[in-house]
Amino acid sequence: MSEQRSRRAFLAGSGSAAALAVAGCLGGGNGSGGSDSMMIFHAGSLSSPFGKAEPQFEEEYDVDVTREAKGSVDSKNKITQQNRKADVLGVSDFRLIRDDVLPDYGDWYAVFTTNSMSIQYREDSPGADDISTDNWWEVLSRDGVTIGHSDPAVDPGGYRAVMTQQLGKEEFEGERLYDEATYQQLRENSTVPTGTETKLEGQLESGELDYVFYYQSISSTSGKPFIDLQPEVDLSKATSTYADHYAKAEVETDSGTYTGAPIAYGITVPSVARSPDLGAQWVEYFGTEPGRKILKNQGLAPVDPIVVPNSSEDAVPDRVMEVASAKSTLGPLDLSGS
Repeated sequence: MSEQRSRRAFLAGSGSAAALAVAGCLGGGNGSGGSDSMMIFHAGSLSSPFGKAEPQFEEEYDVDVTREAKGSVDSKNKITQQNRKADVLGVSDFRLIRDDVLPDYGDWYAVFTTNSMSIQYREDSPGADDISTDNWWEVLSRDGVTIGHSDPAVDPGGYRAVMTQQLGKEEFEGERLYDEATYQQLRENSTVPTGTETKLEGQLESGELDYVFYYQSISSTSGKPFIDLQPEVDLSKATSTYADHYAKAEVETDSGTYTGAPIAYGITVPSVARSPDLGAQWVEYFGTEPGRKILKNQGLAPVDPIVVPNSSEDAVPDRVMEVASAKSTLGPLDLSGS
C-alpha cells in the first residue's frame, strides 16, 4: 500500500561510507573508560529502530543501554531544563539540537535519517472504504470523524501534523488540495489525546480515534492500513522549491513557534554525557551499513553518509567523522542556524 517516493533518495551522498569496513568501525572494545552503561533520550518515532539496534550494540560493546522515548521537545528539555544527563539525544527535528541544545549543552550534531507524514486508520474507521491519497481531506473533514495527533508543544510529530493540514490549503505550483473551510473542518475534527505519538496507536485501535497523523515509518511498520500523502504536504522533499512551500506553514505552541521544513532527524552526544565514547559509538553505528539497514527496515530513509555542520567539524568525535560528511547545508536546510 505504501508507495515509495524519491524521499528515499533524500540527498543521498556519494556512497563514501559504503567503502568503510564495518567490522573495523564497530569492533575494538568498549572505548568508554570502563563504563558499562549508557542512557539515550530519543523521539518516540525512533523507538523501533533504536530498539532493534540495542541488542546488537549491547553485545558488541558489552554495555547496558537504557532508553527513554518521549516527544523530541520533551526529550531535549530533559537536558536543557531538567538537568538530566544522557549519552545520546536523538530527535525527529534536528533544529531542536541546532537551536536549543548547542552551544550550552553540546558542541555538534549529525543529521542521520529522514521521514514523511502519513495517515493511519482502522479497517472499520468511518470512511475507510472511501479514503485514498486523492481524497483524504474530504473523508477526514466529514462530520463525526475524529483525527488524532500528538501535542505540538512537546512533539514535532504534532506540529508537523498541523503543518500538513495547513499546507493543503496553500497553493503549490498554482494549485491547492482544498480550501480554507475544509482546513477549518479538519482542525475542528482534530484532537490531541496524548503528548507523544507512541500512545496514539492504542487509541486508534480502541476506537477513540478514527484516523491519526503519523510518521510514515510508524504507519508502514504497524500492520494497519495507511495512506501516503502528497509531497507538497508530507514534508518529505528536501529541495528549495518544496522547502519554500513548507515554510508557509507555522505552528505556535507554548514551547515555541515552529516553521515548516523538510523532515530531518538529528542526533548528538550532549556535553553532559557520562559515557561520551559510548555515545559516539552509537552515533557512528547509524552511519554504517548495519545501522542504515535497521533504519530502512523500520520505514525511515537514512542519510548516507550522515552529515555534520562544517562549523562544528572540529568538535565531532573522530569515529563519527569517519562515517560523516561535513557541510554547511543539506539541500535547503541550514545546518549552522546562522
